[in-house]
Amino acid sequence: MPHSSAHSARALRDAIANGQLTAEAACQAALDRIAARDPELHAFHTVFAERALERARALDRSTGPRGPLHGVPIALKDNITVAGTVTTAGSKMLATYRPPYDATVVERLEAAGAIVIGKTICDEFSMGSSTENCAFGPSRNPWNPDRAPGGSSGGSAVAVAAGMTPLALGSDTGGSIRQPAAFCGVVGLKPTYGRVSRYGLIAYASSLDQIGPFATTVRDAALCLDVISGPDPKDSTAAAVEPPKFEAALTGDIAGLRVGVPRGWLREGVDTEVMARFEESLATLERLGAVVSEIELPHSRVAVPVYYLVATAEASANLARFDGVRYGYRAPDARDLGEMYDRTRDQGFGPEVKRRIMLGTYVLSAGYYDAYYVKAQQVRTLIRRDFDEAFADVDVVATPTTPTAAFPLGALRDDPLKMYLADTFTVSAPLAGLPAISVPCGWTDDRLPVGLQLTGRAWDEATILRVADAFERTRH
Repeated sequence: MPHSSAHSARALRDAIANGQLTAEAACQAALDRIAARDPELHAFHTVFAERALERARALDRSTGPRGPLHGVPIALKDNITVAGTVTTAGSKMLATYRPPYDATVVERLEAAGAIVIGKTICDEFSMGSSTENCAFGPSRNPWNPDRAPGGSSGGSAVAVAAGMTPLALGSDTGGSIRQPAAFCGVVGLKPTYGRVSRYGLIAYASSLDQIGPFATTVRDAALCLDVISGPDPKDSTAAAVEPPKFEAALTGDIAGLRVGVPRGWLREGVDTEVMARFEESLATLERLGAVVSEIELPHSRVAVPVYYLVATAEASANLARFDGVRYGYRAPDARDLGEMYDRTRDQGFGPEVKRRIMLGTYVLSAGYYDAYYVKAQQVRTLIRRDFDEAFADVDVVATPTTPTAAFPLGALRDDPLKMYLADTFTVSAPLAGLPAISVPCGWTDDRLPVGLQLTGRAWDEATILRVADAFERTRH
């Protein structure tokens, strides 16, 4: 059975600070939990047992000031670089790649005292909604191992939901943190684009990708965001604005706060049980003093096609670097350079990545660029404008995170369009560069979790965290 929120990062950190527990004991407990649960759930691609224990012992010996995550084990999606350790991005193309540098988020986590314990399963180059596109096999949902955990950061969601680690990082391009958070019953936060450095994140779509946390509680997600956010000279897309203290924003008070619901967007395709949990969540927010009103987001109904034009175009450009020349997989026995390129990319990429590269290359090609890519960017601007207009009247936008609860593994694998539609409610926030959080809001009759999504103004993670925290407090 998945873990409870009693095993939070804050509780663990405080137990270590109070001398009730050592960092080494906390790390060993996480490793034991991984050893017990991971053979069934396959959350991890690599576990750094010795490295993690050595770091834990060093933390126990240290006498200096303690960081806000001192001794807390954390898992990383396997597209975030850790110097000298294999970082695959879920692809055969990078099966043996060992980056020579740490991602900025890794430097910040370790400076805060966290212990990186391993790398989690993800869809190849973050392209997918179930982890089934991973070259190393899918993760399984801890609430029902026959169900998908969501994707592309599914392994990180599973690691937290199953209590293997109290925190994990994922990356979110079109919903890859929030959708698996909803499917696995944990908190998942996608920050504003530019809030967290992307240095050391293996790119899928550079104008959309953003790193964020999974946690058992909203407070833990805020604590983690406090650690990883902020300017970074190594990343020109990281905003040069100092972030506020997010954990300090969790007052529990949302009286008078305005919640907008785009009911026109929710009329089709939402499972009845998911919709029932969503309506109950709105009633809870009203009981807490929030004012719920209907808003219009007219262009969000076309957000999925816009996303799959913009993201695939950027992927086509980003993934051109995987050609067998400098690093990563190289096909053997090619007779010339052209054949080496062809064979390397054919053998190294999986079918979904090839599909998206071809789609992206097509929409960028002469004769189609204006009709598809330019048009998609124009509609992306309209989507952002819709949110801007809505935020003139409301403080947050509420929707279900996903239209259904976790689907069975294999159910959508041969129907890419249906799989893409799993992102219906999550793609708009990254297209508009906005922060969004998924917080657990109930269960289906089959005991599968349902998520409530709250989207905020750009740079206003504090408000969505405050609302999510106030909501979460009613459920414990």
